[in-house]
Amino acid sequence: MRPVDKHIQSQLTERLDLIGTALNANVVAVVSPILSGLEDRLRAALDALTDKKDSVAVILDTLGGVVEVVERMAIALRHAYGDVTVIVPDRAMSAGTIFALSADRIMMDYLSCLGPVDPQIERDGKLVPALSYLNQFERLNEKARDGLLTTAEFALLEKLDLGELYQFEQARELSIELLIKWLSKYKFKDWNRTETRREVVTEEIKEQRAKEIADLLNDPERWHSHGRAINRETLRDEVNLKIENLESNRDLYEYVRSYFELLKDYMHREELISFVHSKAYF
Repeated sequence: MRPVDKHIQSQLTERLDLIGTALNANVVAVVSPILSGLEDRLRAALDALTDKKDSVAVILDTLGGVVEVVERMAIALRHAYGDVTVIVPDRAMSAGTIFALSADRIMMDYLSCLGPVDPQIERDGKLVPALSYLNQFERLNEKARDGLLTTAEFALLEKLDLGELYQFEQARELSIELLIKWLSKYKFKDWNRTETRREVVTEEIKEQRAKEIADLLNDPERWHSHGRAINRETLRDEVNLKIENLESNRDLYEYVRSYFELLKDYMHREELISFVHSKAYF
């Protein structure tokens, strides 16, 4: 490691420690596509910590990835911690949104965003959004039933692999299943009475609300784009999710911005696309 790298490592770790002190929590940063192997690096970063707290905060920045990896990452976190906070300094898209919604609380600033929950599948070495294929198949199927399919569309329909379509459907169902389970168990754990009528909130009510959120975030007709940025105001007002303002704690906000900006500069200089960091793992 070059001397400048040691200096940056020291600076990053010091800033990560300031975040942990402000939250009274262990902190791990995950800035990476969510692909196979990331869960092992997250576990290594958590296992390396010797001053274990009751809570952990994850600084998350990702354009998304594979939902099965998200499930394993959540298992790694919950094995070690009963309380999880996800801090989104910029973006947590697609599978990153699912990961964020596995937390007890989410902290975002005014420009941070989550995204539509469109699970991705590895296909020919690339990640493809599953819902795009499913929606295209359903659209062509409907036109075929109405006898409106063109020759070019018929050729497209013939090329769609039914086995892959089934895999896409299962990815969608898994994302919905995980959101219902995690939102009900963690995000809604302190939701005991409805806000207007002050009625007791049952497990059935929590699961129904979680399903409504999962269905809305899985609705491509609403968001129009796999990469659509959904800011915290929209998440609160339309999706009806509780999101905490990162700026409310000015010191914490400045610690996170300072850490994240230095980390992004470092990753850009070193041409890194994936980074996992705790105070005992670099």
